[in-house]
Amino acid sequence: MKATVDHDLCIGCGLCETICPEVFEMGDDGLAHVIGEVTPDLEESAEEARESCPTEAISIE
Repeated sequence: MKATVDHDLCIGCGLCETICPEVFEMGDDGLAHVIGEVTPDLEESAEEARESCPTEAISIE
């Protein structure tokens, strides 16, 4: 599975990185970036990060 972050929606709250640091990281620009694939063992935490995003900036396919 692949995660994406819509940088037009991201407010840089850092919640996704807190929940799933294997997939999301805060960049120097203050926005979240995808740093890894959503492997089967990370699906649950990646989905939690997506659902927790206050601006719905995260997509997982």
